[in-house]
Amino acid sequence: MKDTQKKGNPIALLPIGVFLIIFIGSGILTNDFYSMPAIVGFLIALMIAFMQNRKVSFSEKFVIAAKGVGNENIVIMCLIFLAAGGFSGAVKAAGGVESTVNLGLSVLPSEVAVVGLFLIGCFISISMGTSMGTIAALAPIAVGISEKAAVSLPICIGAVVCGAMFGDNLSMISDTTIAAVRTQGCKMKDKFKANLLIVLPAAVLTLILFLFLAKNNSFHITGALPYNIFQVLPYLLVLTGALIGFNVFGVLIAGTVASLIVGVASKAIPFSDIFKVIGDGVTGMYDITVISIVVSCIVALVKEYGGIQYILELIHSNIKGQKGGMLGIAALASMVDVATANNTVAIVMAGPIAKEISEEFDIPPIRSASILDIFTSVFQGLIPYGAQLLSAASLTGLTPFEIIPYMYYPIFMAISALLFILFSKEKKSVR
Repeated sequence: MKDTQKKGNPIALLPIGVFLIIFIGSGILTNDFYSMPAIVGFLIALMIAFMQNRKVSFSEKFVIAAKGVGNENIVIMCLIFLAAGGFSGAVKAAGGVESTVNLGLSVLPSEVAVVGLFLIGCFISISMGTSMGTIAALAPIAVGISEKAAVSLPICIGAVVCGAMFGDNLSMISDTTIAAVRTQGCKMKDKFKANLLIVLPAAVLTLILFLFLAKNNSFHITGALPYNIFQVLPYLLVLTGALIGFNVFGVLIAGTVASLIVGVASKAIPFSDIFKVIGDGVTGMYDITVISIVVSCIVALVKEYGGIQYILELIHSNIKGQKGGMLGIAALASMVDVATANNTVAIVMAGPIAKEISEEFDIPPIRSASILDIFTSVFQGLIPYGAQLLSAASLTGLTPFEIIPYMYYPIFMAISALLFILFSKEKKSVR
């Protein structure tokens, strides 16, 4: 341990415990884990943090919290959230979402309907950066395919949600990816490559299993599927630019400008509305941005009181070496996501602690970011009270428990990630 570190103090974790109790308790009592806005729970937790540790004056606590918010990674993360929101609003208004969905359906082979739903879900979620948007777009289509191809509806919607979780974990404009990269301090393209190598086997196994389950079933879409390839280009621009290694903030701005040009040229966006569509998208990211700011205040105070050091000591006493540290991050990410039912919030909460663990055990940032993002996505795709399964269920008339048996991708993703951790060679961190 470093001599400069404070002694671990489990009482310092009280604000996080209070948040979890309030959030989980509210969900159990109302049977709806989204009945209480997460920001309310975090504000209560922040109040508890300010009431703790009388050895530190109230004014000093404000300074500590402000320094936490002013951390370079927190500021950049919040700016990228807003930029991603602006791009999302512009490209959606330009018709990019509808064109992307219809383009995918146009190339869908009728003989492999369920596999096609999974692949299109992967493509759309990587392009759009949102699992919820992918599910909303494809769920009604999955219902139609189920009826026409005589395939079980839970299998069809399971394929959609599996594809949605693939892109949610990888997309350059996904809020989970942005949070994981910024909290761990690595480059977007490096995390994407490392993450892809881990989850690709899981995606291939999922594809094979869906192919086997729905063999000899086919369908034909009778309605028109109009799309404009130019409306898809902004997505491709952002994806390509981020993969090449351009600054993600600059890439998102370029994508937003391209979306506006395409939208105005195709008359999908009136010229007078160009600022409005950007504003609508940015507004949609206010919630996670404010949550990130409040959580950074809580984490800064918890760290000052010795809470994070206590977690490090606990992990250090039970696990050894770099692999043990990665397993610790996986367990931390999983538990926080199960508790919060929101993988972005889970990453924002667990990210600073995962960063401390990665530095303690000399884990490269791209690995800690990948593990953090993967294991929050694993449980987000499996918990019946998560937004993804609740949305899929409400759109199809199913229950989350009918869909869960076909959520193969999150399970294979967990297995693939655990095998990666157990059999990977130790690699020195470059910071």
